[in-house]
Amino acid sequence: MSAVNTVSAVDSSSRPSRRTVLRTAGVGAGALLASGLLEAGTAHADLPVLATYDVVVVGSGAAGMTAALTAAKRGLSVVVVEKAPTFGGSLARSGAGVWIPNNSVILAAGVPDTPELAAAYLAAVVGSDVPADRQAAFLANGPKMVDFVMANSPLRFRYMPGYSDYYPELPGGMPNGRSMEPDQFDGNLLGNLLGAELANLNPPYLAVPSGTVVFSADYKWLAIAAVNAQGAAVAAETVARAAKAALLGQKPLTMGQALAAGLRAGLLAANVPVWLNTPLVDLDVVNGAVTGVVVNRSGSPGLIAARRGVVVGSGGFEHNAAMRAQYQQQPVGTDYTVGAKENTGDGIQAGQRAGAAVALMDDAWWGPAVPLPGQAYFCLSERTLPGSLIINQAGGRFVNEAAPYSDVVHVMYQKNPGAPDIPAWLIVDQNYRNRYLFRDVAPTLPFPSSWYSAGSVHQAWTFDELAGQIGVPAAALRATVARFNGFALAGSDPDFRRGVSAYDHYYTDPAVIPNSCLAPLWLAPFYAIKIVPGDLGTKGGLLTDARARVLDASGRPIPGLHAAGNASAAVMGHSYAGSGSTIGPAMTFGYVAANDIADSA
Repeated sequence: MSAVNTVSAVDSSSRPSRRTVLRTAGVGAGALLASGLLEAGTAHADLPVLATYDVVVVGSGAAGMTAALTAAKRGLSVVVVEKAPTFGGSLARSGAGVWIPNNSVILAAGVPDTPELAAAYLAAVVGSDVPADRQAAFLANGPKMVDFVMANSPLRFRYMPGYSDYYPELPGGMPNGRSMEPDQFDGNLLGNLLGAELANLNPPYLAVPSGTVVFSADYKWLAIAAVNAQGAAVAAETVARAAKAALLGQKPLTMGQALAAGLRAGLLAANVPVWLNTPLVDLDVVNGAVTGVVVNRSGSPGLIAARRGVVVGSGGFEHNAAMRAQYQQQPVGTDYTVGAKENTGDGIQAGQRAGAAVALMDDAWWGPAVPLPGQAYFCLSERTLPGSLIINQAGGRFVNEAAPYSDVVHVMYQKNPGAPDIPAWLIVDQNYRNRYLFRDVAPTLPFPSSWYSAGSVHQAWTFDELAGQIGVPAAALRATVARFNGFALAGSDPDFRRGVSAYDHYYTDPAVIPNSCLAPLWLAPFYAIKIVPGDLGTKGGLLTDARARVLDASGRPIPGLHAAGNASAAVMGHSYAGSGSTIGPAMTFGYVAANDIADSA
């Protein structure tokens, strides 16, 4: 994969000089362009103006709602347009880790961070993929954004102790981590502020068990609660939180639900409307400047004029099969992502039609996923816990299973042409199943029969039989397990260094010694669980500068157009600094974009 792939749809010299005409409602912009009904460079005086605001924000995720809140508090009139019937997008579905170095929350928790350490670490992680001034803008504005959001919404955050930076051995890396997450939020606030807005919140990716209130930081302990005293205590605490909330009459929200709801509460208090069921069709461009957006509103096309600017925060293109085929390495599937289903690249394509360059389109926020019926499962702790290993189609290991999830999939793609490891297979034994939670299946309980019917899981009493079921050489699988078991007993993995990094030990079992990442596979039956290249969303998009302004192919800002979140090329480049490297920069550059518009105004 290339370091950065940059494409410009329209050079600035040939940008549309007049407005775009739209004569057909309820049809996607791509189809209209292909049919000739939507043509760049023609007037659209017949298109009704639905409203005029200083700022129009496209998308109600982390980037969009932070941008809207910032613009409103800077005294600008703002509207948020959202394609989905719900607000929150992929944010509401997420674990809502937030990676912002040197912010007030983690400093108050005793994290020994400094601007110098943060800059050294981010530079080491990102390298030359992203300009230094954009990295600096993230680091300088992130802490300010956190304080701003807490001052202007009911949101509060809590440090996630021990959740290591993903490369803690690099200069400036933190073995105890810099990540935080939203604190518990009472969903009643959305009802108290304006009607029953809570009903419009996008549901979570995985629902927590009834009668519990679970934070992201709890999952590492819940996975081992059956065999670990602290895990059992955390499980009891999740029940106690729920009981307390019930006594107080609260509707407790955590993780992405809390962060999305908290930002929406801030918008409600600031009188910022969020128009749901209002998909973006195109940007309105006059004399090379973006002056508004064309949307479908209640089934009819219309223009929302923007006096000061447009912020695109509409998410990535993970559910657009054609774009993934165009830009990304194969095989890749829209069924393997856990991003919001509405993320089909509308904002990115609209930006390209306005002359924007794009970058990092070949990449995503990858992670090993299990293709379960109905919804792929993003595999975190399960591949890290001791007593597990991952093999390719040749029956051999090819990666450190406990490495940062994005790295594991990068390796899958790098090695796939020579020794196919898509799909790969997570191999575990019954001892593993007796001890650890797998997704929401408790220890000792059988996997659902539908997982077997779908071919996502196989079970056998011998490794030879298991190899036959998944089509790998039996002798190779036996040899791989035998070699791995020897490493586990010795506590060292010379092949792939599993357990060397502090990050490797976050989702592990501290009772397993000498290496909490490694345990032998010995108790039948044995299981093979299919692993495919999943993702949290794509990370390529509109190319932006340190002020979140969208750039054309010549590196010049397109007047009136800003972008943030997964609609823009990630400040993390091809890497991933720590948990929350999606949401932290998305919120930060939403904040930067709105402030830049306000400063310019």
